[in-house]
Amino acid sequence: MAEEKGSRKPARSKKAAPKKTAARTSGARPSTRKAPRKTAVAGENRPPTGPMLSQERIWEASYPPGIDAAAPLNPVPVPTLLDNAVRRFPNNIATWFEGQTLTYRQLAEQVDRFASVLREKGVGPGTRVGTLTPNIPQMVIAYYAAMRLGAVAVCNNPLYTEPELEHQFNDAEVEVLVVLDLMYDKVRKIRGECPKLREVIITSVFDNFSGLKAFLGPKLKKDLWKQIPRSEPVRFWKDVMKSAKGGVPQAEIDPDNDLAVLQYTGGTTGVSKGVMLTHANISVNCQQAKLWLSDLQEGKEVVMGALPLFHSYGQTMAMNVGLMNAAKLVLIPNPRDLGHLLGTVQKTKPTIFPGVPTLYANLLQHPDLAKTDMKSIRLCASGAAPLPLEVQERWEKVTGGKLVEGYGLSETSPLSHCNPIYGKRKIGTIGLPVPGTECKLVDVDDPSKEVPAPGPGELCIRGPQVMQGYWNNPEETAVTIIDGWLHTGDVCEVDEEGFFKIVDRKKDMLLVGGFNVYPRDIEEVLYQHPKVLEAAVVGIPHPTSGEIAKAYIVLKQGQQATAEEIEQFCRERLTAYKVPKAYEFRAELPKTMVGKILRRALLEEEKAKQG
Repeated sequence: MAEEKGSRKPARSKKAAPKKTAARTSGARPSTRKAPRKTAVAGENRPPTGPMLSQERIWEASYPPGIDAAAPLNPVPVPTLLDNAVRRFPNNIATWFEGQTLTYRQLAEQVDRFASVLREKGVGPGTRVGTLTPNIPQMVIAYYAAMRLGAVAVCNNPLYTEPELEHQFNDAEVEVLVVLDLMYDKVRKIRGECPKLREVIITSVFDNFSGLKAFLGPKLKKDLWKQIPRSEPVRFWKDVMKSAKGGVPQAEIDPDNDLAVLQYTGGTTGVSKGVMLTHANISVNCQQAKLWLSDLQEGKEVVMGALPLFHSYGQTMAMNVGLMNAAKLVLIPNPRDLGHLLGTVQKTKPTIFPGVPTLYANLLQHPDLAKTDMKSIRLCASGAAPLPLEVQERWEKVTGGKLVEGYGLSETSPLSHCNPIYGKRKIGTIGLPVPGTECKLVDVDDPSKEVPAPGPGELCIRGPQVMQGYWNNPEETAVTIIDGWLHTGDVCEVDEEGFFKIVDRKKDMLLVGGFNVYPRDIEEVLYQHPKVLEAAVVGIPHPTSGEIAKAYIVLKQGQQATAEEIEQFCRERLTAYKVPKAYEFRAELPKTMVGKILRRALLEEEKAKQG
């Protein structure tokens, strides 16, 4: 049950009050994890010849010049990141949206005014304030305004269905919601089932437009707005902002203990869970990212905000890192409109472009690429899925910039690993742990046993960016954070220079004829085929082998291929038992909003076929 509104401390579950992670305290968390029946794991019986990663940070020797492994990390309230930029660069453009801009001074004024709106509606420390919008300025304003009051931001996926949203609103006990008019119907249908949701504020993409565009926009682009009857029990952004008085001081915040965000996981492994991230988790992770992007130029960068800001990846690597460095944040409401995205690149000349492999790959295939000047792009970090070598090489050739693969989880705010932007990098790895991050590998079946390098073993992470636990879910918290270590569920290997490589997720591992098979091994081979754009591999039941691998493939535009052709390609590069025995060609694969391929959705389809 949440604490009473008005308490300075953020509301938390009485049942789920996880101890501080070992990065900040030494209190051990009791484990409820059971050791299942042992299965064969590659290298399991190998004598411990390598270093124990928990004792030796072997990766720090591989840091390129300019990255200080011992750099101080200063936990601060998240709004401080924005406030510092406002003081230094008040006249710089903070947000760019369809040609409409807000300077840092104007953005700060909007945040202050909306904070006063929220305060009048009873929002205070610990109140959960939700958003249901694409990447628009109002989402940025609401996010920082909530935190100015000590409230907790709950950013929701606009593509979610009514049942999914109902679960998240009720689980987080969202009291005030900012929703785009086009998405209000979903909220209206479930509002009666969300007893804590007492205030709904509707906004439009045109609410931050000015002049003639503000007047003509709704008339000319009727598909981008929806007329909501005034009889609805809601408030409207324009109305409340007209009467907003501002003058709201920053609430007193304890960065190490007070929640900033309830970040809901994508729900690809079941009902989505609320990741509890403090102000320290988020602000320190932004500092870690800034250390890694070692040549960031304050006040001069242009960050492409194509990643959805409701997701931790977009929040940190685009919005928060961008705004803390007084960059221009270019807001893209629909990254799937690739032609519009390329047109925006042409107009805004971004220097930093965080993304996912599918986004980079699809942009490289788009017919408008040839007429788009991409040479302004200097730094790109890819996450959420493996980065194919072909995509990396071609992107760097087209842009002249650097594209590196990294790794993170919502549970780590999200950044934990990345290949160096400058200096040695290793294709096919997730790179090195970022400063302040500890890692170890543990036995896949017995997490109490640490596995020496090179592994393989389940990756465990400890550091100031690691979450406090799952909201209202002490059981999941206890099996995920053990003695201060976050157990990621990803099976990794590490080389002698500290570069980590994901073998696969534990739960995705297949058992083919008694052999452990990791889908990622197969997918990496499929991505090497010159005709393959995207690939995913899952295990399907087989009467004699237990499971066989099935490959789902999207071909590049204009290409044709047969299952026999792909199978022969795999046979030349994989051990026989790893070669997929079934193939399915598709126009597209199911993905999350961030662009991560949903293996679970493919598995559910297979189960439905088999009845």
